[in-house]
Amino acid sequence: MENFEFYTPTKVYFGKDMHRQVGEIVKSYGYLKVMIHYGSGSVKRTGLLDEVTSSLDKSGVEYVLFGGVQPNPTLALARKGMEICEKESVEMILAVGGGSVIDSAKCIADGVGNPGKDVWKFFTKEDAPAKALPVGTILTLAASGSEMSASCVITNEEGGFKRGFNSPTHRPLFSILNPELTYTVNKFQTGCGTVDIMMHTLERYFTVSRNVDLTDRLAEGLLKSVISAGRIADQKPEDYEARATLMWAGSLSHNDLTGAGRNVFMAVHQMEHELSGMYPRIAHGAGLSALFCSWARFVCPYAAERFAQYAVRVWNCEMNFEDPMKTALAGIDATEEYFRSLGMPTSLRELGITDEKFGEMAEKCTFFGERTLPDFIDLDAPEIETIYRMAYED
Repeated sequence: MENFEFYTPTKVYFGKDMHRQVGEIVKSYGYLKVMIHYGSGSVKRTGLLDEVTSSLDKSGVEYVLFGGVQPNPTLALARKGMEICEKESVEMILAVGGGSVIDSAKCIADGVGNPGKDVWKFFTKEDAPAKALPVGTILTLAASGSEMSASCVITNEEGGFKRGFNSPTHRPLFSILNPELTYTVNKFQTGCGTVDIMMHTLERYFTVSRNVDLTDRLAEGLLKSVISAGRIADQKPEDYEARATLMWAGSLSHNDLTGAGRNVFMAVHQMEHELSGMYPRIAHGAGLSALFCSWARFVCPYAAERFAQYAVRVWNCEMNFEDPMKTALAGIDATEEYFRSLGMPTSLRELGITDEKFGEMAEKCTFFGERTLPDFIDLDAPEIETIYRMAYED
């Protein structure tokens, strides 16, 4: 087991109707003016925004509204949010939505907390935030885990760069998790969320670190629970227990619990960032499902025993002790079939793109030759392009 730090300061309020307490929760921290940050309008259509503002009104908390976040949130919108916060003397940001809204809120918070600095330099690792405005969340989509994570991902539309970085400033002050708020999430987005939750754990599970059996078992248990809950939520969108499992698993999958004691590289996420950075219409979860199994088949020969363990423990495959590679591939096949059962793409061709930009995406993924992706074998631009092409041809 590797040395690690585990820091999860976010206070979670989990359960039915918990979002109606948001006014009291915000006021308990001493904040009297917030910016409510949200997406493209679903929070209005469902009445959630009215419930949030009513709760704030009752508690005497002032607010300004700032919507418009799209999937793969943009730096340009975040910059507008920074201007609003500074003009209105906002004391904290309340993100009401899914991972895109929360990541946008984190970016805004970093910008406001570090006046005079170019927030994009945080994402290019040229600088780091010293502090940030506090962020609270009301989660409406179980997927990204951003409600408890240290990560933030943003897209700079100038050049189509999608970049992320981790910082203690990104841990939300509190997160309100009411599974009922995910009942209206459609089948496609529910599938994308299920994939994203699994991938946050899978990309921590497939590691060169040895002697991490406790963390392995935590990850395997989470994966098995998500697989079951994902099937149920796909067919019964208002099944509370399935939605609750997905929501809590999403938080645990990305708060570093399933990576404790491991070296984590998350190569598929890095490759997907280039994909949806180049094609912003592609949902993150769909990009991950289209890439994962091709990546797994590419690196599997260098980690057959690891993939075989996954196949046996998560998918109940029979272990072939004479040829572990067969077991390993059976587990990858089972994962692929599960993604398909949720209506998720398992090839890049299904996303309606061509292969003409794969070389460019591979170069951007290496930061134009400044890095390789550490993996079971190091992935440089030629290997990354090969995986993109495998994912296109499958």
